[in-house]
Amino acid sequence: MLTDFYISFSALCFTILGLWLVVVQQRFSRWAGDQALKRRSFGIALHFSLPGIMTLVALVDPQSPALWRTSYAIVALGGTLVLVAVRGAAPDAFGKAAYAGAIVLYLIVGIVAIVPHLVRDIGLAAAPVRVEAVLLCALVFLGVNVAWMLLFDVGPGDAAPAAKVPGAVQGPGAVQGPGAV
Repeated sequence: MLTDFYISFSALCFTILGLWLVVVQQRFSRWAGDQALKRRSFGIALHFSLPGIMTLVALVDPQSPALWRTSYAIVALGGTLVLVAVRGAAPDAFGKAAYAGAIVLYLIVGIVAIVPHLVRDIGLAAAPVRVEAVLLCALVFLGVNVAWMLLFDVGPGDAAPAAKVPGAVQGPGAVQGPGAV
């Protein structure tokens, strides 16, 4: 079993989720009035919370394949449905591809959990639980990248970065900030 992986991975997921919630809190006033941004930030939270809860539930009894299969199947298929519901919030090609990729990954996680012998049937020598672990790592990696893109997305109520610098002079050739040359 992957007990050490589950312990580390679930802690990592919930730590990243906590950091994401700090970002959401800091940007709440700007994002609160925009349904698309709220859906996008919720979708990002799912990238961290769902894999975290899957591995946390699997820790209840690490020796029980039925428990990890059941928890992974329920959470992955539920995550697929929720991401389909918030998918339309992505404004650009990268965002749409990231959501589509996450939906496909969650579907694969759910299918492998329900029918684990498919891993062997397609010729992979790895145990299904290890395939699931790699897929979850890919989901979290994808979530971090989507979060990064949203963090720097200029949306309604956001000014261009130079306009936020007190005393900054706008225009071509303008010197920006103290001591700029």
